[in-house]
Amino acid sequence: MDQQPPAPQNLVEVKFSLALAGGQLSVTTLVPAGPSNLVQILPLLQGLDDTFIDDVSSDLAASGQPISCKQGCAHCCYQAVPISLVEAEALAEWIRTLPADQQQELARRFRETLLNLSAAGLTESMAHEDWHSPTEAALKLALDYLYQRIPCPFLEDGSCSIYPIRPFACREYLVTSAPEHCFDPSTLQVKGVPLPRSFFPMLKQISAEGDETARGWIPLVFLLNWMEAGSHFNQTGSATGPEVLFSFLQRMSTPKPPAPQDA
Repeated sequence: MDQQPPAPQNLVEVKFSLALAGGQLSVTTLVPAGPSNLVQILPLLQGLDDTFIDDVSSDLAASGQPISCKQGCAHCCYQAVPISLVEAEALAEWIRTLPADQQQELARRFRETLLNLSAAGLTESMAHEDWHSPTEAALKLALDYLYQRIPCPFLEDGSCSIYPIRPFACREYLVTSAPEHCFDPSTLQVKGVPLPRSFFPMLKQISAEGDETARGWIPLVFLLNWMEAGSHFNQTGSATGPEVLFSFLQRMSTPKPPAPQDA
């Protein structure tokens, strides 16, 4: 099931530079020449995120704190995963390219996951609460989900079957602590890796701009329901591929305004 989405046609070369901890990263890549959107350039953004993470990984390894995430460790594949609507649309498009039997098997796994969540009394909370925010209530909900030991529908034989196109929340979840600590983070110390850039919050923000609910994301385990409801991420406009890319990079590099101070 490990497949890549089809490559877009009518491409144009673009060049740009990005700051990394160790210097500048010069990038030359291809993007759609004509009208485009974030869904079409998502593979490029995934590749950029991988490059940033590799840079952070190298620095941590050099300082004697290597990232402990590795193939064969699937503890994080039992966590609640949020995906932006941009990612939901891309994953939905990819799923529709799969053979019918693979689509049916995925549908079975998604439905089994939701049945297990319903039996645990978590469905309503998953649907309506912001469980990936840094609050005590969100942390409790995330732990309640984890302790159900419900595998991600894309987990196959202990490995991610969509690893090249996995969500940004998965890409950006990294630790330097022992992998087995992720099995029970409430009692074992988990040392997360802060990243200088995180793509998921920006994709969520952009998704919210075209979302009636202004939420901009869904739980990954609700993806099948989202598809069956005929939902889509509709990014309006007639920007070209280079314009879409540079607009996103500009937003990523714009400093966030300082939080308001209490009076």
